[in-house]
Amino acid sequence: MREYWIALNSIDGLGPVRIRRLVEAFGTPHAALSAPVSLLLDKKLIPPSSGKFFHNKEELLGSARGQLDFCSKDGISVLIQEDEDYPVYLKEIFAPPPVIYVKGDLSVLRGHALAIVGTRNPTQYGINCTRRLTAELCGQTVIVSGLARGIDTTAHEHCLEMGGKTVAVLGCGVDRIYPAENKKLAERICQNGALISEFPSGTIPEPYNFPRRNRIISGVSCGVIVVEAGEKSGSLITASYALQQNRVVFAVPGPINSSVSEGTFRLIKDGAVPVRSSQDIFEHISATTFFPFLTAPPQKIRSEAPPMPTLAEEELAVWDTLSDTPARVDTIAETCGLEIPQLLGTLLSLELKGFITQTGGQQFRRI
Repeated sequence: MREYWIALNSIDGLGPVRIRRLVEAFGTPHAALSAPVSLLLDKKLIPPSSGKFFHNKEELLGSARGQLDFCSKDGISVLIQEDEDYPVYLKEIFAPPPVIYVKGDLSVLRGHALAIVGTRNPTQYGINCTRRLTAELCGQTVIVSGLARGIDTTAHEHCLEMGGKTVAVLGCGVDRIYPAENKKLAERICQNGALISEFPSGTIPEPYNFPRRNRIISGVSCGVIVVEAGEKSGSLITASYALQQNRVVFAVPGPINSSVSEGTFRLIKDGAVPVRSSQDIFEHISATTFFPFLTAPPQKIRSEAPPMPTLAEEELAVWDTLSDTPARVDTIAETCGLEIPQLLGTLLSLELKGFITQTGGQQFRRI
C-alpha cells in the first residue's frame, strides 16, 4: 500500500489536496491509481497534464518500490498519515503531506514540540538568546528547526549539548544534507532526534523547496519562536504558516538599531507574543485550550474534509499572471511586483490548493 502513496505523491500536478480527494473518491490509493484515466478526467479529479502518468502506473510503482528499497537500506522510515508515528499536529494542517521521510528516532514525533528559527546571520545577542531559550526548553519539549546556518544551527547544537531531543526539517531528501557543513550535526541529530522531509531521497535542495520546508517546521510544532529576522527573512514565512495553522508565534525583541530586529519587531507589532524566557512561552501556551501543553500527548483528531479552497488577493494576482504556458519565477515576480521570498510562499499556496503546478526549472503554469 505504501508504494501507491509514494506513486501518487510523485505525479506532477497532484498536490496533497488532489491526492486526498482522489483517495476519498476511490477508497484507497491503489484503487485511485488503477482507475480509468477517462473517468478521472471526466470527474475533474486530475488535471489533463497528469493523465499520462496514470497510463504509466507500472513505471510509477517501480520507481516507488525503488524508493522504498533505498530507504530501507539507509535506515529511513517512510510514513503515511495512517501511521501512528506520523506527527499528530502535522496531520491537522491544511494539505498535510501524504508521505514524509524520517531518519532517526520516531518517538520524538509523538509528543509536543516548539520550533526555534531565525536569521542565517545572527548577532552574538541572537546566539545568546537562542542558547538560553533552548537550554530552558529542551528538557520539556522537542526543539524543531530547519538545519540552516545561524539561529537554526545554534538551536540544534545547543539542544544536543544540553541532552535534549531535536528535529531538523529539510528542504531536500534526508540523505542530502544542506548546508554541507552541517553533515556531522545531522548525524548527531539522528542519534538524539530525527531528520524529516516531505521530499523523496535523492532530492537536491532547490529554492522552491524551502517554503514547503517552512510549513512543515511550523506544522509539527505547537508554536514557533523567531529569534532575529531581517525584513525579508525566510523565518517570517515560517511565522506566516504558523498563523495559518493556528499555532502561536513568539518573537524575541532585539535592539532597535539592528537590521536583524526588523522582522521580529514587525511580528510583535502584528500581535506575536514577545519572549524573554521560557516562562513567557509556557504561560501563554498553558493558558490556551487548543494545546494541552505539558499535560498529555496530543490526541488524534479526525479532521473533516477541507472546504474547497479560495484564493486570497495576492494569490489571485499571481494566478491572473499565469497561463497554460510555463513562466519563470523571476518573470512572475517582475510582473506581479513581488519579492522572490514572498512570491515563493504564494506559489506554494496555489500549488497546494491545486491551482498551479511546477514544471521544473523554477517554472510554473496553471492547471
